[in-house]
Amino acid sequence: MTNEAITFIRPATLSNQVPYAYAAVIDAARTLWTAGACPLDAEGRTVAEGDAVRQAEQVMINLAATLAEVGSQLSDVVKSTVYVASSRREDLTAVWGVVRSAFGDHDAPSTLLGVSALGWPGQLVEVEAVAILPPGRADVDPSAPPTPGKSASS
Repeated sequence: MTNEAITFIRPATLSNQVPYAYAAVIDAARTLWTAGACPLDAEGRTVAEGDAVRQAEQVMINLAATLAEVGSQLSDVVKSTVYVASSRREDLTAVWGVVRSAFGDHDAPSTLLGVSALGWPGQLVEVEAVAILPPGRADVDPSAPPTPGKSASS
């Protein structure tokens, strides 16, 4: 999974042992900034309370759904931030494994953070992303009337 509109920067003077690029460069493109994808089901319930790995799987499903709504996909992401409500390195690396697996070989720059708490009851994982909308992808008309169940900006 690659997007030729994105050039990832991996300086030869920095470690090549990290599983992500250090930066991303894009030519002029429309940009999508997501809210943090949360481990919520369609009814707004937190899934898999106490299971960070299962929550990370749901978060990536939800992030992919958000991107798909505007004709984008995970390979269009140019930066992500992964939040894990834990100070244990094991929890962070387990969640990171799920996130990296979802992105496949698309190794956009990312930041992984251990935090003390997240917003939803029982929430352990959240991922936000910045993505591009390459030419030819669905246009989003901010002046269009909202679809029932959606905001004007979704």
